[in-house]
Amino acid sequence: MTDSKKNKKSGRPWRDNIEAVTMAIIMAVFLKYFIIEAYKIPTGSMQPTLMGATFDDSGKGIFDRILVDKLSYHFRDPVRWEIVVFKYPLDRSKNFIKRICGMPDEELKIENGDLFARKDESEPYRVLRRPRPIQREILKRLDMERNWKVQPGSKGWTVDGSELVAEGPGAAVFPRTSPYVEDLHHDGYPGTMVSKLRRTARSSGEHRVGDLRIDGEVEARAECTAVLFQFKEGTRHYEMTIPGPAAPDDARPSIHVSDGSQSSPIEERTEFAEHPYRLRAGKNVDFGAQNLNDLLQLEVDGEVLVRMEIPAASDQRANITVRLEGGGAEFEDLQAYRDIYYTSDRAAVSSWKIGPEHYFMLGDNTQDSADSREWRLVGQRGSDGKVHFGNRRGNENPRKVTGRPAGTEVYFRDLYGERHVYLQSEIESVAGPEAPLVPRALITGRAILVFWPIVPSLDVYRLKWIH
Repeated sequence: MTDSKKNKKSGRPWRDNIEAVTMAIIMAVFLKYFIIEAYKIPTGSMQPTLMGATFDDSGKGIFDRILVDKLSYHFRDPVRWEIVVFKYPLDRSKNFIKRICGMPDEELKIENGDLFARKDESEPYRVLRRPRPIQREILKRLDMERNWKVQPGSKGWTVDGSELVAEGPGAAVFPRTSPYVEDLHHDGYPGTMVSKLRRTARSSGEHRVGDLRIDGEVEARAECTAVLFQFKEGTRHYEMTIPGPAAPDDARPSIHVSDGSQSSPIEERTEFAEHPYRLRAGKNVDFGAQNLNDLLQLEVDGEVLVRMEIPAASDQRANITVRLEGGGAEFEDLQAYRDIYYTSDRAAVSSWKIGPEHYFMLGDNTQDSADSREWRLVGQRGSDGKVHFGNRRGNENPRKVTGRPAGTEVYFRDLYGERHVYLQSEIESVAGPEAPLVPRALITGRAILVFWPIVPSLDVYRLKWIH
């Protein structure tokens, strides 16, 4: 072999390595900016869907790692309820992650904790109902431990958290510790985490929540004629009935609505399932009963047996009663949930008009989320007459620093992420408008998967698809 051939052959590994490294870098950059990217969730604004929980002041906690699909939106527009990553319109150097709740060319309203939308003022608002997988994802689990009150006359009834054993007819009410369900900040977190959470300065328990669900397994005794789930919402009563083994052969599950109010009662009516159905003695079945977004629904083994739409209720004082007639039953995995109660810092009822190619974003943890409801701009006019606008956020922006030789300095970050430093004596604040909307061009990806963390000691296994 000649020297020239040896040199040529010995040089190829270097070239091959350089080519491999270059292609790896190109592919990594291509994947990150155009196809898929990993993110860490730093806050609890999307809890319980995405966890960003901090424990005490140590900085330790549960912080989800997620994968974001950045390819889909090159071929289609976002749709309502998707969780998206976007450039924060008031500081475009930051990425935010929220759920799309308001769509282009519509008017969005928050009232009594629910979301409503309409296309224009000529039509009435309609309540926004989430698809079933999304609704189940965002329901907040309520604490069941020592939170049932067995009613007088209920003999042989014992309740231990998620298990209820009833030897005969009777009833138990949830919750016991409060007359009504409220929007407590820690709702939705696994029970082992609640005691470790750092307390938030945000509100907790300030609103009563009418949208509730209960589910689990039930095994009826042979003498039981009916298993009933009663939802109270203000003066209204919604009674959902599953016939028991001792019920007539032609008995059908039903929903009955009544109202004790004399001023503005709703029509008393009953809706029956299409076909007869009775529980079988000694057989476990899954059940679900709910009052969510003005829709009553009763399910058995995952099948919706009967449902009924109802008018919106302004009185949100609500609780749940489990009642048995004729005989007893055993319940396992009994769990109550509440829906998100959307709040607004402006009024009990708030609405926004959304223009073309813009979206309205909300966090699933409405009490602890900096989202479209509260975004505001503030401006600073310097001595040169130029005005820079940026995010107005408490004492973070603008931020004053005293004790400087020339006087108090003001640090201000504009909506492009650039920092400006002024002397307070040389600037003028300019009131900025509300800025609640996210332009389509700033939406960069869709959250699809949580792949970490896994913490057995806290009963946390964060591996799931994102809805």
